[in-house]
Amino acid sequence: MPAVRKPFLLLAALGAASVATVRLSAAQPGLLMAEFVFESAPLPQCHAATIVETKEGLVAAWFGGRHERSPDVGIWLSRHSDGKWTVPVEVANGVQNLRKRYPCWNPVLFQPRHGPLMLFYKVGPEPKSWWGMLMTSSNDGRSWSEPSRLPENILGPVKNKPVQLANGDILCGSSTEDAGWQVRFERTADLGKTWEIAGPINQPKEMGAIQPSILFHAGNRLQAVGRTRQGRIFETWSENNGKTWDKLTLTRLPNPNSGIDAVTLRDGRQLLVYNHTERGRSPLNVAVSADGQHWQAALTLEDEAGKEFSYPAVIQTRDGLAHIVYTWDRRRIKHVVVEPGKLELKPMENGNWPQ
Repeated sequence: MPAVRKPFLLLAALGAASVATVRLSAAQPGLLMAEFVFESAPLPQCHAATIVETKEGLVAAWFGGRHERSPDVGIWLSRHSDGKWTVPVEVANGVQNLRKRYPCWNPVLFQPRHGPLMLFYKVGPEPKSWWGMLMTSSNDGRSWSEPSRLPENILGPVKNKPVQLANGDILCGSSTEDAGWQVRFERTADLGKTWEIAGPINQPKEMGAIQPSILFHAGNRLQAVGRTRQGRIFETWSENNGKTWDKLTLTRLPNPNSGIDAVTLRDGRQLLVYNHTERGRSPLNVAVSADGQHWQAALTLEDEAGKEFSYPAVIQTRDGLAHIVYTWDRRRIKHVVVEPGKLELKPMENGNWPQ
């Protein structure tokens, strides 16, 4: 991925608007580049982006159409090739027959260590009644298999990327909304053919929570963090590779009932992307932690009142850079590149973002 390892080459390939964005953000150490995945597309609205690295480069996807829940909403995809994003194409839709079409939701891209690129997504009239779907690609997202429905009661990763354990199992942070917001974890050892479920691990009357992200810690411990209706991000821990999980507890970090994402960096630290507010979906922030519990402020990606900057997805690529994609005011998908080793970290007293 030479265009990513040398950000100045990538900047040269971007349009003037994207370069201006980089220059405005240059005062924040570690923030290398920001761009829109597309400047224009036949999508009045878009949301819930996902990103993955394949052997040929980055691939991003999101759902888009007239508006969330509209039957015309499909899954759209773009590949990063020759220093730029390809024109978005629709790769999946919710057509059931000539008379019925349902909206698509929350795509999740994942590249296992061995096997094809996987694209999970949901189809259905609403989250209470949607179902899980899976497509695969053997050529890094250029073409895709016919979609297949996941087994009954399996949704797959509901918003954020899965993780692959040392034994090869793919562990997905999932959740359901049909009987209240409940977190669970779904595991497959055979690339989605068969599944096991752990959970639900919370009672909605005690804490309504969904959309977990999974993090790795020393001693084979796992941590999951995610979205709640309680105004703060939740966390839970597992000591046995995700087979069982502790009771959900609330962190000090705020959450305005909006999706977050996190990734374990190769240096062992945790990087979190979230809205540091209890109301609205601006600002959008990056925090870093050495232990998953004590977080330090790193970046403010967006901070404009009255707009929505939400539903981030984050990965770390082979060159050590972190790539973040997120909803930019429901009109575009934004892509940001971060160098974790150069972030200027500041303490957060009692969970407050430093001024």
